[in-house]
Amino acid sequence: MQISDNKVVSIHYTLTSPDGEVIDSSDGAEPLTYLQGHGNLISGLEKELAGKSKGDKLDVVVEPEDAYGNVVEEMIQTVPRDAFTGVDSIDVGMRFEASTAGGPVSVVVTAVDADTVTVDGNHPLAGQTLTFAVEVMEVREATEDELSHGHVHGPGCNH
Repeated sequence: MQISDNKVVSIHYTLTSPDGEVIDSSDGAEPLTYLQGHGNLISGLEKELAGKSKGDKLDVVVEPEDAYGNVVEEMIQTVPRDAFTGVDSIDVGMRFEASTAGGPVSVVVTAVDADTVTVDGNHPLAGQTLTFAVEVMEVREATEDELSHGHVHGPGCNH
């Protein structure tokens, strides 16, 4: 069976950065299982998996626009330190949820000084070209429940 929209797909993968650093991997864990065509994976990887079958192995390079997007400079802001009321210590790398006109946004602290804190609301992998080494482990038909909910049901699913 080939991977196409509305199929449940299980893959093992290793994700590396442009300099070859392993960012994420399913090695030693269960395969990643997703519903093709429902936005459960970044679009560039999902597109390259279409038409593949169980046992296929492939290397996929995904450009930022087909992954987590380019860095949006407007999502990097310097705010007054007193905007973090109730937080005694602020360090680079800390994550917070910021309230915006468009709703909550997860931000990471990238710089701290005496009066200001710089936060970045971009995805941590925004702007990066990503390389995936993938092996297709299984392809099956989705159930009606999976299709109606837009994701795979399995262990830990609360439906």
